[in-house]
Amino acid sequence: MIPTSATARVLIALVLAAASGLIFAWIAPQQAATVADVLQPFGKLWINALQMTVVPLVGALVTLGVGTARDAAASGRMARRALIVFFVLLAFAATVAALVAPAVFHLFPRNPELAQALASSSAAVPKTPAVSDWLGNIIPSNAVNAAAQGAMLPLVVFSLFLGFALTKIDHDRAQRVFDLLHGIADAMTQIVRWVLVVAPLGVFALVFAVTARAGVHMLAALAVYLLTAIGLYLLLAITMYAVVAVAGRDPLSRFMRAAVPAQAVAMSTQSSLASLPAMLDATLGTLGHPRRVPSLVLPMAVSLFRLTSPVQYMVVAAFIAWVHGVDITVLQWAVGIALAVVVSLGSIGLPGQASFMITNLPITQALGLPVEPLGVLMALDTIPDVFATLGNVTGDLAAENVAARGERDDVVNAD
Repeated sequence: MIPTSATARVLIALVLAAASGLIFAWIAPQQAATVADVLQPFGKLWINALQMTVVPLVGALVTLGVGTARDAAASGRMARRALIVFFVLLAFAATVAALVAPAVFHLFPRNPELAQALASSSAAVPKTPAVSDWLGNIIPSNAVNAAAQGAMLPLVVFSLFLGFALTKIDHDRAQRVFDLLHGIADAMTQIVRWVLVVAPLGVFALVFAVTARAGVHMLAALAVYLLTAIGLYLLLAITMYAVVAVAGRDPLSRFMRAAVPAQAVAMSTQSSLASLPAMLDATLGTLGHPRRVPSLVLPMAVSLFRLTSPVQYMVVAAFIAWVHGVDITVLQWAVGIALAVVVSLGSIGLPGQASFMITNLPITQALGLPVEPLGVLMALDTIPDVFATLGNVTGDLAAENVAARGERDDVVNAD
């Protein structure tokens, strides 16, 4: 029976490619390298097909994200407080990941064979630019040229300016532009869905080519990547308890007991949206928060706030940099953190595999790293996703708890 789940098909392709690549390399290494040379262009074509949608999609999503945040903030004091909490927690999560992930990866020896195998499917690994040159290119002198060159950081900066400018002009005119951007985003997402139909073939070509050349070194490196991602997701979930203890409305022990049912739903469904009823029950029933707080903040959190997304972007970038021996400066990490927060706010609602590629590509490109490894990492994303959802739901509940602090229990004073 052929599995109907797209994730299942990609995982099967990953396992088959890794197993066949290892066996082929062990039995006939020269022939394995030849087959890898034949398959690699197909993997490259698949990555290119995903990349072609990134510029219009990211530009549209970031601009729309500014408008969405503006609309949410317009709904009252509580919404503005929630948005501030979201921004702070997202920046904190990205910072923790940017500090921890590179340090963890550098604890393990880097194998040059893996870097050569990954680099052989792409252009040469770009050298880290001088800080002055890199900083001077953040604001584009020509936004159209930046988009044509795929310069993601200048494109995001321009999209932010455009989004804020649209919030200051006539509402009807701005709404027509937002509607056009919605259409562009929807069309690009549909193209991504088409490309992901052949994801098993693209993943098979990429993984076989790398495994046939790098052998078990690839599997060891991917194991380190998975353990690092899972460890950081769990670390962020635990850190949310500290946030509640310091800035939350409820005692920590009470919050922990209330969060368990929603966390169980999150881990079983791997969906923050499916966990929303359990989160509402925990905050309204067990914790007894004023209805106006969770009924506003939790839907906003599910729509705008995904705590572990910046963590994923930083871990992916740190892994690719480690594999290729690229040194990322502190300034680049700082801008990458800010970019991760912006991209994560604009990416909610994208399908899972599409979200991985579209959101990680801008960060990876902005840091001057090769994007080809993203196809392999996307295939693995379903494994740590259960822990990512746990972190997201715990973050949603913690953000609501912080936003609810100081709110009176009577509904007369609702915003």
